Amino acid sequence: MQYRNMGRTGLKVSRICLGAMNYGDPVSETESISIMKRAFDAGVNFIDTANIYAGTKSEEIVGKGVKGDRHSYVIATKVGTPVGPGPRDVGLSRKHIMQAAEDSLRRLQTDYIDLYYAHIPDFGTPLEETLRAMDDLVHQGKVRYLGCSNFSAWMLGKALRISEVQNLARFDCIEPPYNLLTRDIEMEILPLCAEEGIGLCVYNPLAGEMLTGRHEFGKPPAEGRFTHEMYGPGYLERYWSEVNFKAVERIKEIASERGISLPQFALAWVLNNELVTSVLSGTTAIDQLEENLGTIDIVLSPEELRACDDVWQMFRPPRYHYAKKP
Repeated sequence: MQYRNMGRTGLKVSRICLGAMNYGDPVSETESISIMKRAFDAGVNFIDTANIYAGTKSEEIVGKGVKGDRHSYVIATKVGTPVGPGPRDVGLSRKHIMQAAEDSLRRLQTDYIDLYYAHIPDFGTPLEETLRAMDDLVHQGKVRYLGCSNFSAWMLGKALRISEVQNLARFDCIEPPYNLLTRDIEMEILPLCAEEGIGLCVYNPLAGEMLTGRHEFGKPPAEGRFTHEMYGPGYLERYWSEVNFKAVERIKEIASERGISLPQFALAWVLNNELVTSVLSGTTAIDQLEENLGTIDIVLSPEELRACDDVWQMFRPPRYHYAKKP
């Protein structure tokens, strides 16, 4: 296993991060813990969950999976998305953050969270309030490092400025989607992370199973991420389009020429980006995990990377960007 420092911090995390969104639904607790154990045996020390995954079951399972050796692992969880019907059950207000952190600590059966993400932007709460509340958690010893997920570049930049001016703990990691079909972060987020020393842990490296090759355009999706009762509609809206299916067919040809599976090629492409600290692997079975672990040492050639760029340009025609880095 390879390890990277999280941004400019001293926190070392494995380049494969175990995504626990499916733990408890649809993956059983027993199977989830088996996947965790196998990943840990392979050197994975980084696991990502959230207080809403599987209706809080995911956090509970992660807590059980690391019990007895908690300090060997880096646990990331999140706050911000709705956890109940009330107006105080959502967002990044001080009240909600403080309560959500205590709830997550209890479910995880731990006294600290290694990496605490603001899960989604909260446009109804000032960033100063969010950062001060999270800074308090750091000073209380309940959180070690802070991150944000699904933030735009301008929001991350604004948050970094607030932390600098007010001497608050800052976001040392951002978690956006990134894959061969979704590369928009290359325009602003990646350069910002490089300039400011921000860690980059990316999710959806297989584009919600589009880059597994399991699906055919014009036919119902195979059972999995796209058919999930809660997450399926969002993934369909995000990735299920004719243009993406055309791109997948070309990428499948490139992977075949290399002699590796489409999922391995897609993961290897993400890992070949030096700015990526870690990539989420949301496997639901041991055999999937084994396949993903095999991507760590795959180095794509310049020709293969250019071929992937050609696919992106073909199906995502270039647009004018006034501030593009040369």
